[in-house]
Parts: sequence; C-alpha cells; structure tokens
Amino acid sequence: MSLAQSLKVALVQVAAGADKAANLVKVKEKVTEAATKGAKLVVLPECFNSPYAVTAFPEYAETIPGGETYTFLSKLAKDSSIFLIGGSIPEKDASGKYYNTNISFNPQGEEIAKHRKVHLFDIDVPGKIKFKESDVLTAGDKATVFNLEGYGNIGLGICYDIRFPELAAIAARQHNAFAMIYPGAFNTTTGPLHWKLLGRSRATDNQLYVLMASPSRDLNSSYHAYGHSQVIDPWGAMTAEADETEQIVYADLEPSVIDQVRSSVPISTQRRFDVYADMSKNAKVSDK
Repeated sequence: MSLAQSLKVALVQVAAGADKAANLVKVKEKVTEAATKGAKLVVLPECFNSPYAVTAFPEYAETIPGGETYTFLSKLAKDSSIFLIGGSIPEKDASGKYYNTNISFNPQGEEIAKHRKVHLFDIDVPGKIKFKESDVLTAGDKATVFNLEGYGNIGLGICYDIRFPELAAIAARQHNAFAMIYPGAFNTTTGPLHWKLLGRSRATDNQLYVLMASPSRDLNSSYHAYGHSQVIDPWGAMTAEADETEQIVYADLEPSVIDQVRSSVPISTQRRFDVYADMSKNAKVSDK
C-alpha cells in the first residue's frame, strides 16, 4: 500500500505581485483558511512570493535555509499543523548561483524536502511566447522523493519538470509514491493544450495522484499564468479543478483508489525490461 490513510489536500491558487510582503500575507490567509477547513497537506504555486520573470529572480532570491520566506513557511506549517509544500521561490546559493527551488515542511515546521527545478523553462513559440530561465537560473541535478509521515512517499517536480516522465517514474517505481506534486506556472499558450494532458499522463503512467498548483491569472503582469490548479486520480480522472481566478481547490486522496487501479491494470508487473531499459534505476535522488 503506497497511501496509508485518506488525506485531504488543498491547492492554493494565488497571483504574486511585486510586493513580497503582500504576497506572503495573502499566502498566510489562504493557507490558514485551508487548514481551518481540514486540509492536512497544502500546496502553493510556483514563484508564489515574486513575479515570474527572469529579470525578477535575482531581486527576489533568498538563501535556503534562513531566508525570509523559508522562515515564514516553517512557522506557517507549524502554526497551522499541516504539511506545507512551498511551491517554489527564487534561491541564491553561497556561490552566487540562482535556482527555482521548492522547500516543504512538516506540521512541526521542520524542512522535509528541497527540490531545485531540474528542467529549465526555455521555450520559443513564434509570435506567442519566448521565455528562457537559463539566462539566470541553474538547473537542479536530483530527483526529489520524500516521506509524508503517516501517509507515504511523495515525488515532487516544478512546472516544466512535468514534461519529462522520468521524475514521476522514479518516484512511483523506486519509492512506491502515492502522489506527484507539481507547482507550476503554465502560460495561456501551452496551458490550454498541455496542462491537463500532462497531468493525466503522469497519473496514468504511474497509477498515482497528481497535484498541480498554479498561480492565478493576472493580465496586468508580464507573464499570464494559465491557472486551473487540479487534482488527478490514479485512473487519470480529474477530481478537482480551479478556473483562472484566486481560489483554493480541495480533494480527498483515497488509498482504495490507488489499490483498485493498480490491481485492475497491473502495469507494474507487466513491464518488459528485457525489451527496454528501466530508466528509473540508478537515479540521483535528493534526501532534501
């Protein structure tokens, strides 16, 4: 069994403006609301404390641990008695490199995961959108899987990471994860085409829950997020979905759903590694 007991989750969909302090106040209000309504796991979106812009990353970057947002998230998780998946924030390390980084905490306010975005968002769709994270950011070099005490293992990626199925396969095959979590800021060009498709694909490929937390859409910003935070079950069915506005999405993750799909469609025992390699083996996995 990969999920030990039922788990109520909440995805917080908010937009981040130029005022970091105001962004954190908004996040605190929404997380507190979600905890009050019974959520035990709360997920924030990508770049929730800063604008999502290459030029903004250095200005808003913080050290991890010890930065303002790190301390804020730790206290918020403890005060709310929840597991808090801290979306992502711009990070600056001791050598001066910048990363797009997730930090997550348990109900005691202790760090339980740190994931640096592995696949940087470098795209150019002529006439529609051009964005190149690698102009400023350095890519992470590890997959991330961690334990949610009392429930089971979770894998984590950030936004563009979802386009690469290897991270989810590592979490599901090597660590029996019950969910993959992707804080992500897909845009209004690729979002309508691929956001749901990719989430359903990762859920179906690996027979686990997929949680995708997006910022809400702000047409006054330079980057227009798609929104539509969503929870997808192991059958690939949508169980909860937001629109593009600020809101909280709730869902209950159930062990029986995972068990049913894995016994009904037993792909884990039907793979032909005599025909093709198991690309989930020998992976570099972060312990934080």
